[in-house]
Amino acid sequence: MGKIGTTIENVLPAEIEKRSFEIITEELDKKGIVLPEKQAPVIKRCIHTSADFDYAENLVFSEGAVEKAIKAIKSGASIVTDTQMGYSGINKKRLGAYGGQAYCFMSDKDVAEMAGKNGTTRAVASMEKACTLNEKLIFAIGNAPTALIRLYELIREGRIKPELIIGVPVGFVNVVQSKELILSLTDIPYIVARGRKGGSNVAACICNALLQMLEK
Repeated sequence: MGKIGTTIENVLPAEIEKRSFEIITEELDKKGIVLPEKQAPVIKRCIHTSADFDYAENLVFSEGAVEKAIKAIKSGASIVTDTQMGYSGINKKRLGAYGGQAYCFMSDKDVAEMAGKNGTTRAVASMEKACTLNEKLIFAIGNAPTALIRLYELIREGRIKPELIIGVPVGFVNVVQSKELILSLTDIPYIVARGRKGGSNVAACICNALLQMLEK
């Protein structure tokens, strides 16, 4: 059996996350990558979640997106996700402390009926349902590009104005195109993972990074 070739670190369970972020910072320094101060916690959390340093370069923030998102959460904004996985990953206790809650409508009976009636995906129907909520909303889309596309259309139609769009669906079909639509918006704050990468876990981790920043 061959040697591993690296030294195993003796790290206590409680220190694993702290050590992980130290390694991320060390590797970014080695690559000569300097992250903007306000965006750094979000980017590092994405790298921590995915072990993918590409997020240091492909995560795009509209001007003041982090500050605007934090302000929205402080004022009680809720989060709408496009998957149960994303919903499960969001720290709802921390969000609730500011008066917001998390929503995922994908399994709702009326959403399934709406999608069937209109010949759309449930993700599209769930964006329609979100328009009926009378509260400030942050959208965290990690799976369905159709959700991002419909959200873009709803914004252009004047039916909804999100406090923030987290656009990080993963995949190959219409993923890049849907993200570029969000990047074309000039009056809606966004955090978008340009290209094919992303996922529900990344959407949730961005939400949690923002929530954690409120405690500092």
